[in-house]
Amino acid sequence: MSNSVKHLLEVKNLKKYFNVGSGQVLKAIDDVSFYIDKGETFGLVGESGCGKSTTGRTITRLYEATSGEIYYDGKDISRLKKREAKDYTKDVQMIFQDPYASLNPRMTVGDIIAEGIDIHNIYKGKERQERIYELLGLVGLNQEHANRFPHEFSGGQRQRIGIARALAIEPKLIICDEPISALDVSIQAQVVNLLEELQRNLKLTYLFIAHDLSMVKHISDRVGVMYLGSIVEMAPSVELYKNSMHPYTGALMSAIPIPDPDIERSRQRILLEGDVPSPINPPAGCKFASRCKHAMPICKEKAPELVDQGGGHFVACYLYDK
Repeated sequence: MSNSVKHLLEVKNLKKYFNVGSGQVLKAIDDVSFYIDKGETFGLVGESGCGKSTTGRTITRLYEATSGEIYYDGKDISRLKKREAKDYTKDVQMIFQDPYASLNPRMTVGDIIAEGIDIHNIYKGKERQERIYELLGLVGLNQEHANRFPHEFSGGQRQRIGIARALAIEPKLIICDEPISALDVSIQAQVVNLLEELQRNLKLTYLFIAHDLSMVKHISDRVGVMYLGSIVEMAPSVELYKNSMHPYTGALMSAIPIPDPDIERSRQRILLEGDVPSPINPPAGCKFASRCKHAMPICKEKAPELVDQGGGHFVACYLYDK
């Protein structure tokens, strides 16, 4: 994958390690590479603790990368000058998982939404107020909501406020960090439909982070599957769901419920045995080998590389070693 400007975002060999004391290092992201084209949605999925949220936060520069490169519109974000860095923070916004924890309880909704507008000095006075009302309308809320506080809203409404805040400064790329996992199931589809509608109307690009594979399938053009800090499989969404190759992806797929009781009763779940290795002391070879029934001696000696099996379907597994 070259750092061509045709990719809006390109992540190359990204690592993020945390010092956890006593000389120990937690490898939250361990050599992750992917790209996102303008206007598409790239889904990043995996179990809790696999590093997907850390990836999103490192892209937005909430965390500094340990090593690796992040290119935005062809530019290495670690080398941006002060003015370019400010433009980058304007172009790349984030929607957080917990809509209540991410909203300041002492600020009105109007002021929360306008935070970015004020920082970047985009609108003033009447124009600022009109922009707040416009954003509330875009996410399905009313003008009178601007003077209320976050505790006066439901979880779904609070997430809509978070979306309005992310949209306020007209970003090009939005990192959606598990934006529906804290919401009731009945509300999740509404929020996903809203995100899709906004993407179409505003020409947005998404990195959609989640552990719900069925929802990721619905919204994503391509999907990357993460396990213990690394991407083990990556493919166009339809291809991944029709023809998953990595044993870990297969196990995740088997857990997705099918809305047909006859099929659901007869299908077999793939139950993973063994414990997830520690990210502080990961194994030398494939990190999934200790839980994989197909593991071979080489799997425990050397980590497999992410190899294109054709049609943009990448997998890191010796079962498909070319």
